[in-house]
Amino acid sequence: MNMLFKALNDPTRRQMLDLLRAGDLTAGEIADQFAMTKPSISHHLDLLRQAGLVDSVKEGQFIRYTLNTTVLDEMLSWLMSFKGSAVHNSSPPVDPPQP
Repeated sequence: MNMLFKALNDPTRRQMLDLLRAGDLTAGEIADQFAMTKPSISHHLDLLRQAGLVDSVKEGQFIRYTLNTTVLDEMLSWLMSFKGSAVHNSSPPVDPPQP
């Protein structure tokens, strides 16, 4: 979970995830959308891969990246569990017994 939050913390990585929502892309196609070096792009993609947010497949000289929503589903489920707890814990306080 820590790697997931670290990966989502960076706006560049969030933009990469937005790009991948439209479909699979190669590292070069992703790099074309950013004004940064290819090693920097690779670093960002590697952090997304380590967090489980993207899958990568080598196709000859290229690496194709795919969005993996399973991890996001698990995170949302975990976050929603707090909402359920908050509703349960939001009942009015009980007055202490009077002597």
